[in-house]
Amino acid sequence: MEYSKRLGHITPAQFQAALSRFDLGTFVRAEAVVGGLFGQNVFVTSTSGAFVLRGAPHYEWQLPTERFFARVLHERTSAPVPWPYLLDSGEDIFGWSYALMPRMPGLNVSDPAVTATLSPADRLAIARAVGENLALMHQLTWPAVGRYDATLDTVAPLRDGFAGWVVGDVRDWLARAQRHSARTTGADVAWVEQLLQGALPALRQPFQPCFVMNDYKEGNTVVTRATRAGDAGMGWRVTGVFDLMEGFFGDGEMDLARPVAGYLEEEPLRAQAFLAAYLDRASARPGLSERFAVYLLRDRLIVWEYFQRHEVARGTSHGLRLKPPWDPDVTLREWAEPYIAEAAALIARHGSGGWSSDA
Repeated sequence: MEYSKRLGHITPAQFQAALSRFDLGTFVRAEAVVGGLFGQNVFVTSTSGAFVLRGAPHYEWQLPTERFFARVLHERTSAPVPWPYLLDSGEDIFGWSYALMPRMPGLNVSDPAVTATLSPADRLAIARAVGENLALMHQLTWPAVGRYDATLDTVAPLRDGFAGWVVGDVRDWLARAQRHSARTTGADVAWVEQLLQGALPALRQPFQPCFVMNDYKEGNTVVTRATRAGDAGMGWRVTGVFDLMEGFFGDGEMDLARPVAGYLEEEPLRAQAFLAAYLDRASARPGLSERFAVYLLRDRLIVWEYFQRHEVARGTSHGLRLKPPWDPDVTLREWAEPYIAEAAALIARHGSGGWSSDA
């Protein structure tokens, strides 16, 4: 059966061979995973339990990197990550390397069938839980900024320091977008440079390097309604986080960008709830607003470049509050600046004591 285009056809005998390699019981069934951009995962049930098989990696370092971060997060924090992360680098079973890990319990809110069952109060509570969990993950600290090098099995320092790396990365995504489309204009480039220069003092503020997932969002988590004896159990908690391939050690504030942007597209109150839940548990350094403008711009540039490269035309906004990146009449600044302005207003309001995660 074909479980995704990327994984292709997988037979029960192949699933059994993978399970047997790690002594994980007898194969019972497999299920396609709803959602996900690349189709690398399939749910597998055996007589030993429920697992996720993740295969056909994009790069040789993808699965080793995920295993490294799953291990250190498991060992040093209480964040719910899939562990043990069992990696088989051989290609004799499927034609590609793969990993097997426990299937994390909970609901994936990116599934429309799940979203349809949730009330507005549930969605706010889930946003708060996602913020609380991010603070847990950022308890994993490291002596210096750096990326995991799978070939050396160590964390290698970032060149140019963190501020220099961030500025260079923003410029790199900007240049890529320019190569794909004229919709990234000279005026857009000047705006980006002005924003970068204004944020340099804030970017150079010292910080304790911590784990940065770099793709943290509701879609990469599962959540469970937290129940207590004697109440209705309206609270929620994150019970699983996955897709750790982009992780590195840097400024944890960078991880706020993707969820804030996603919430702003749909419902600003969820952005407020998420951000407050995180900031109530993590100490914001001076210059947060200026730094976060760069972090949010970097995240939006990654999305912008993707749509310019693939020339994806969606036709409608699909209910988004803000302009979509595939709108042919919008330039980079016209699309990205509203995110930055709305996020700055949220940060300013929180800094003035205007709201907290319990509001």
